[in-house]
Amino acid sequence: MGQGPLKSVLHRLPILLPAGASLALWAAWLGWDQHRDVHPDGTTTGPYQAWQVIGLVLTLLVPLYWAASRQHTAAAVFGTTAGLTVAAYYDWSDDASGLFMVGVVLVMLGSLGATATASAVIAFARRDEPSPR
Repeated sequence: MGQGPLKSVLHRLPILLPAGASLALWAAWLGWDQHRDVHPDGTTTGPYQAWQVIGLVLTLLVPLYWAASRQHTAAAVFGTTAGLTVAAYYDWSDDASGLFMVGVVLVMLGSLGATATASAVIAFARRDEPSPR
């Protein structure tokens, strides 16, 4: 009887790990930076710098690889996408214009396409490796 909750969590781990890692990595790389840069001509950029987004993408490859290399391709794709979408929604939802939803949808579509491609490449590459005995 004690095996039920543990088995349930272990069964969901392939999707929970990429989703949780995506949320945590968004917070680590992007969540702390809410300041827009104002240039001398009055234009604003930001709040994120390119190195922050690149760092997020590169570190997301670790949980994505973990799930995809274990034949959990769908969990890698949907877990990562769900985590990034929720993080973007939470981070940007204080925008009074309502246009933040456009950005959230773009994050969702972009992460869905990128993680699906990366997961397929990882799964394909791992399939060609001999299995350990």
